[in-house]
Amino acid sequence: MLLLDLLLMLCIIALFIIIPFLQYQQSNYRKETNFSFLKVYLDKGLLGEYFTYKILQKIPGNHKTVVNAYLPNKRGGTTEIDLVFIHETGVYVIESKNYSGWIFGKENDRNWCKMLPNKQKSYFYNPVKQNLTHINALKRVLPIISDKNMTSLIVFSNRCQLKKVSVDMENVRIIKRDQLGGLLKRFNAMSPKILNHESICNIYSKLKEFTNVSQEDKKNHIALVSQYK
Repeated sequence: MLLLDLLLMLCIIALFIIIPFLQYQQSNYRKETNFSFLKVYLDKGLLGEYFTYKILQKIPGNHKTVVNAYLPNKRGGTTEIDLVFIHETGVYVIESKNYSGWIFGKENDRNWCKMLPNKQKSYFYNPVKQNLTHINALKRVLPIISDKNMTSLIVFSNRCQLKKVSVDMENVRIIKRDQLGGLLKRFNAMSPKILNHESICNIYSKLKEFTNVSQEDKKNHIALVSQYK
């Protein structure tokens, strides 16, 4: 029995640690970010980005994805975009929220609410407004992309419930992660192709420049964001 228990434990370890580790090591997300497996799996925000990134890689059509771009804003600081999905049908700006619990919010609210099963509430900055800041920064860097070809996607964890979320703005979608693939496939099927392979590569190269920031710059960004929220 002891040997069987040991074998079972090893199988469990392989299933929950070794296999995810090997998958991560071979992923394009690791190549894009240079983040270690432990850094990602111990950081809820990065883990959500990674899961979202994996979905994006399976979308049909010509595309590239930029991760964690720090673009200049009007205040003289930077704004960080989680994921920019550059597809032949347009540019999709993704704000990843790897939250659990019930989510409440309207597009004009300053803050949205997250409530856990124990009724504990916490508040976070309106992700629609947050991503609009990202898109405005992106427009200044990519003036060739029109407003109608930029879509704001707020992607929440599958662990949460979007209880009372109200957004009427065009080109904005609030979804859970398991809805992302289907949504983008519908966009792919219904939207005209506006970017060729060369354009996608040029946009990717341009935005990639804004991902190579120092740890000091990242700390300064976090400090500035904390002041304005």
